[in-house]
Parts: sequence; structure tokens; C-alpha cells
Amino acid sequence: MGMKVSFLACAEAELRDAVSYYNEQSSGLGFEFAAEVKRTVARIVEHPKAWAKLSRRTRRCRVSRFPYGVIYQERDQGILIIAVMHMSRHPRRWQERV
Repeated sequence: MGMKVSFLACAEAELRDAVSYYNEQSSGLGFEFAAEVKRTVARIVEHPKAWAKLSRRTRRCRVSRFPYGVIYQERDQGILIIAVMHMSRHPRRWQERV
């Protein structure tokens, strides 16, 4: 059984908004973005300590092909996704969530 992954509601909303945005840019691009985020989360689950630390318990794994990062914490009950954040917009905004 793998590690449980949960998203903060605001991170889920960011993911939905980004998928909508990319689908408006080009048909199907949002779904490609969602698939890349899913692969990024799978990499986090496999190697939760591998990615750059942003704070004592918070790390970021970059999404391939898109200028986004998945910001997460490793918790006792699994991985908590704190943000799905565009790398050039508000890179520190996640901090008020933890």
C-alpha cells in the first residue's frame, strides 16, 4: 500500500484553475498539465526526501514541461500537498498556509 496523498483545498483549486487556464490556451493542454502534476506527485511519494527544502518540513518538486512546482510536506499520515504553484508568481505565498 502506498503513501496517502492529500491536497489542501486551496492547492486543489490551484490545480483546477491551472488545468482550465491551459485548456483555454490549447485544447487538451490542461489535461497534459494535470498528468504531469500526477507524475510529479508520484515522484514525491516514491522519494519524499529527494526534493529541495523550502523550510524545515516543506519541500518543492518541480513539474516537468510546465513552470509549476508542487509544494508539500511529509506527514505521519502521508504526503500533504500545500500548493500547486506557478514558479514566477507568488513563490512564497504558500507560507501562510502552514
